[in-house]
Amino acid sequence: GTKGFSCWDQFVAMMFCQLGRVNSLREICYRLGIYLGKIVHLGMKKPPSCSTLAYANEHRPWQLYQQLFYRLMERCRSTIGEKHKFRFKNKLLSFDAT
Repeated sequence: GTKGFSCWDQFVAMMFCQLGRVNSLREICYRLGIYLGKIVHLGMKKPPSCSTLAYANEHRPWQLYQQLFYRLMERCRSTIGEKHKFRFKNKLLSFDAT
């Protein structure tokens, strides 16, 4: 793939898009640049260019992020324990990287 732009960086960018209700790739890249001091803690070294993010969205399989979701959900369930059932209290939003 995309040199210097990991799957994790793409995940952070798309989660930022979803949670920030951003509508375009240009706006995602612009805002990531503004909040770079905050997203550095998530492991992103620099904001992606629009073309890099578009290429990653087009060529990386969505199943990768589905697997990530289920692994994170299992991790949440295992930390809570068997006494409490893990569930989403709020509406669960999904995003499409196309």
